[in-house]
Amino acid sequence: MHRRGFLSAFAAGSLAYSQQQQQQPDSYDDHGGVVIEKPVGGKPHAGKVLALIQPHSDDIPIFAAGTAFKLIDEGYTAYMIRVTNDDMAGPGWYAETVSANERDNNAVAKVFGCRKVFDLNYNNHMMDNIARSELRQRFIFLFRLLKVNTVISYDPWGHYEENPDHYVTAACVEAACWMAGGSKDYPEHFDAGLKPHAVTEKYYFSRFQQRVNRVVDIASTVERKIDVNLENKAQGPAGETGAKLRAALGREGKALPLLGMTDAEANRNYIREFVLHRDREIGAKYGLQWAEQYHYIGPAESRVPRYLRENARPR
Repeated sequence: MHRRGFLSAFAAGSLAYSQQQQQQPDSYDDHGGVVIEKPVGGKPHAGKVLALIQPHSDDIPIFAAGTAFKLIDEGYTAYMIRVTNDDMAGPGWYAETVSANERDNNAVAKVFGCRKVFDLNYNNHMMDNIARSELRQRFIFLFRLLKVNTVISYDPWGHYEENPDHYVTAACVEAACWMAGGSKDYPEHFDAGLKPHAVTEKYYFSRFQQRVNRVVDIASTVERKIDVNLENKAQGPAGETGAKLRAALGREGKALPLLGMTDAEANRNYIREFVLHRDREIGAKYGLQWAEQYHYIGPAESRVPRYLRENARPR
């Protein structure tokens, strides 16, 4: 074979092999294919602890409230961890903005039924300027203290995220979930009575592109998702927006039937139609009415006990 022909054939073969590898659905790092998660009756998660971790008071309500309510219904005890003080998003001057968002966050946690709220109080939009090791350690302490089993938070590998609060929080959560299970990281925690405790289940959401492998049916909790978004009056896209739009149209001699006859109807219907449109579109892709999507990472079973269970025999 001529050298040029050989190189051309080799290049073509390499390209075909590369494309074949990229198309393989199963790999060591993809955490499996898409699973549709539906509500389960009873309390299968009784005794487990859920941490709702958000940089800002509106993140969990917008992207993950339906799943949070589902898991809480199924037995989880929930805690809210808000990372910033939201000082750059809301009404009025600085102190008013901070206070309004704190009130909203506490109201959101109350609607969820969270046992406690932890405010870490970093400055909004400035988290790329903090020591990540400090935030990571604070998460590790809370994961060990609360014995967290499952977290819902931003995806550390979500694409095109421009907000530093989102991607810094996500990276620190991811590392802390793993490091909290170590016996040598931050041994002073153990002197205080804590024990190693890894977080083994994660629901990671993203504003933009991500690897999706878990779709949660939230049809049974979507009305409560609207309830919790109504509490985000300071910076959420909901709050009184529907009522304000209804009033503005009224001043122009117009009406939008969607907004109903009262301010309360206007606010709820605005959220359902415009804030939750993403959930409706995600649901439609999977034959559901309403859904939220995640990159899900679940507890990994070691190959050794599985192999023993399947292959060990009596002597």
